[in-house]
Amino acid sequence: MQYQNQFATTTDVIVTEQNKVLRNTYMMLALTMIPTLIGAFIGTSINFSFMHEHPVMGALLMFGAMMGLLFTVSALRNSVWGVVALLGFTLVAGVFLGPILQVALHLKNGAQLIGMAAGGTGLIFFSLATIATVTKKDFSFMGKFLFIGVILLVVASLANIFFAIPALSLTISAIAVLIFSAYILFDISQIIHGGETNYVMATMTLYLDIYNIFVNLLSLLMAFSGEKD
Repeated sequence: MQYQNQFATTTDVIVTEQNKVLRNTYMMLALTMIPTLIGAFIGTSINFSFMHEHPVMGALLMFGAMMGLLFTVSALRNSVWGVVALLGFTLVAGVFLGPILQVALHLKNGAQLIGMAAGGTGLIFFSLATIATVTKKDFSFMGKFLFIGVILLVVASLANIFFAIPALSLTISAIAVLIFSAYILFDISQIIHGGETNYVMATMTLYLDIYNIFVNLLSLLMAFSGEKD
């Protein structure tokens, strides 16, 4: 009986801690939207002509900057500076939305498409977050498949910088939306089942899911529904 009581108490403590991590993650995730919006506003007024003229170099610079900031967040994740680094990362990520937002805003219905992409991203996130939280199903089995999928996406995206095949771009965007949507289930499942106990890292992974869904969803909407002036 005493062993059972101790086991029950330990289980309750673990569940409480996991719920705390999930709650802090959602709060921090909401907070990251502020620097993202500020960065996006700044990004729409920056001249990204260099990236248009040198797409390969531009893509590598963006990738290098993002990876550097991600490593910084990871290194500082156990201190208050981890939160500062995370907010700095989301600010820069917002700035890097500039090129695609500028293209969208040059369309007659660009603002509407941006709103639709944001709304669609929110709907996807809240729907899948609810499924993962309510069912408490362990989605860790998807980890390897999703990781391989992301690697293939990166390779295909880099290849398409050189080939610039519109059909391939659309295919990449569609698959990316599916993969990062599945990652929402996986990442929240990791928090619920104790696979991720640091809310800074948990926030960063979910933020990247949302970011990639938004970018690729907007690309699809512009391709199929964009109205040129």
